[in-house]
Amino acid sequence: MQKISPFLWFDTQAEEAVDFYVSVFPDSRKGQVTYYNDAFPERAGKAMTVHFELFGQAFTALNGGPHFKFTPAISLFVRCRGQQEVDGYWDKLTEGGKPGQCGWLEDRFGLSWQVVPEELFELLADPKKAEGATQAMLGMRKIVIAELERTPQSEDL
Repeated sequence: MQKISPFLWFDTQAEEAVDFYVSVFPDSRKGQVTYYNDAFPERAGKAMTVHFELFGQAFTALNGGPHFKFTPAISLFVRCRGQQEVDGYWDKLTEGGKPGQCGWLEDRFGLSWQVVPEELFELLADPKKAEGATQAMLGMRKIVIAELERTPQSEDL
């Protein structure tokens, strides 16, 4: 068991969110669901926590009520290889959500994600390509690898 794992606060849609996330990511699974009891009469019998794994990373989702909301200050980072993988996750996670800048998005539950290709990090690590790739990325919502690769090299800037 992991000693540290993310604990995500939802209003009432924790189980719906978990079912969605498990459908988006392969090698994922929904785990134990605990339920509110009579100590919380207004929620008795409804899901309280939902344990789940995405690519082996453990998470817990809580139906904690409307008191707290997600912010982009915390996001889940999805490292991809190739445009097809970026497109697949981006398209699914933005469905009902909102695209952001530089590979960031907010899903329909308000949780922020970053969908970023490995190829971006490779370009950023190349001193000749880093500046052009950074400038291109700053103008993007979804990261498009071909556009990053078309940017001028530093001696061309």
